[in-house]
Amino acid sequence: MESALLSSSRFLSSQNRELGGLLRNFQSSFHGKLIFNRSFVGRDISIRRGSTGILASAVGKKVKKETVIPDPDYRIPIVLLGFAGGLVYTNNLLPAAPVGLLGLLLLVQTTRVRFVFDNEALEVKVGEQLEESGENVFVGGKNRWKYSTFVNWELWWPNFPVLVYFKETQTKPEGQVHFFPVIFDGKQLYDVMVERAGPSKTSGPKES
Repeated sequence: MESALLSSSRFLSSQNRELGGLLRNFQSSFHGKLIFNRSFVGRDISIRRGSTGILASAVGKKVKKETVIPDPDYRIPIVLLGFAGGLVYTNNLLPAAPVGLLGLLLLVQTTRVRFVFDNEALEVKVGEQLEESGENVFVGGKNRWKYSTFVNWELWWPNFPVLVYFKETQTKPEGQVHFFPVIFDGKQLYDVMVERAGPSKTSGPKES
């Protein structure tokens, strides 16, 4: 009986030594430690260092971003038209005319102009079919600017955004400034600008 027990203990110790050697060889092949998570739901095996190349190849793949078009926002033209109506009511017809015309212009533009943020650039398009807006009437060139050329951008008065400003080096090497009235959803516009062009230096809706 004792000889049987002794022989079985030798057999088990021999198996343990072989198993330990296999584990050591397996660990050395990955140049690191094996960490086992023994939870019943998710049994993950994390391999330090050895998995770096695999992770890098997965992270390094270029993922195409979806096209984002912020929703139209009619608050600015409505405020301007309301202000013009107030001026007319108080017999201030002279200032009411330009304010009312600006409100009407922005109202029309809100229904037709769209900022389209694709994978690599911001482009101004018009109409339901998102047609090209042609050349910029002020500085020339296509109304499409790559995010990589943005120097800075600002969203002014974030609680009630009125103007969006950005400076890019695509039109001019020394930088070209653009101003647009915010006739789009200000929060959506800010979020996609941060995502695609990087964070603004000073402006933007504050997190609550």
